[in-house]
Amino acid sequence: MTTKINAGVIGWPIKQSRSPLIHGHWLQSHKIDGSYEKIAVDPSDLQSFIKNLKLNNLSGLNVTVPHKEMVFKFADEVTDDAKAIGAANTLWFEGDKLIAGNTDAYGFITHLKQSAPNWEINKPALILGAGGAARAILYALINEGVPEIKLTNRTIERATNLAKEFGPKIKVIEWGEKEDHLENCGLLVNSTSLGMTGSAPLKINIKTLPDTAICYDIVYAPLETQLLKDANTLGLGTVDGLGMLLHQAVPGFEKWFGVRPTVTDELRQIILNDLR
Repeated sequence: MTTKINAGVIGWPIKQSRSPLIHGHWLQSHKIDGSYEKIAVDPSDLQSFIKNLKLNNLSGLNVTVPHKEMVFKFADEVTDDAKAIGAANTLWFEGDKLIAGNTDAYGFITHLKQSAPNWEINKPALILGAGGAARAILYALINEGVPEIKLTNRTIERATNLAKEFGPKIKVIEWGEKEDHLENCGLLVNSTSLGMTGSAPLKINIKTLPDTAICYDIVYAPLETQLLKDANTLGLGTVDGLGMLLHQAVPGFEKWFGVRPTVTDELRQIILNDLR
């Protein structure tokens, strides 16, 4: 007799999470006897909740704000990528050990390679933003061997601090000078919330980007942001933000349920329908 496997996503609040749609689709597709639920966990209850995962019959968790840094304290082991990124978004057991990892860098780079196979990895990249997503993106691009990464943020100190952490490949530029650094870029990434539905627009003229450049916007509501519209008009390669969300979910599902799922057009459509 097989035992039902249970996992979930924790946050405070948690109602906005679309992870149950993703994992629920895979559970159904693979006919797995399992569940994946949204679980609201108050920060003051986090330690006891994590400590009692097995008692509550949970095989692991996704973690979202505001718990992504705090769960480090309660894991038995933290992976190198989570340490470098400074946040964990996935928890799983290896025997009795609770492991904290981060799959955002994997999600970012997997979607980039799949959507833009002609990406010129040997050219500099320009990253807009210096928040949590930017940390995962920097980690991924450094690991891929990108020679130079230009980083800019509206608050320049945040970019400077990231450059100190991630090393000499990172060159900090002023937010107002970002358009002056597009000419030799192979990749432009918006890792900010600018351009998202309900947020301020991202104002950038990308006409000086090379014809071979790729524009990647991690915003997925709307799916085609103004940045991606401008890039399409210029005939540049584009990568939307939804794929990063979908691909980052793959490793966790495999850890908990023992099957490696695939990101399909059907799954993309399920999430797009929910965004409408």
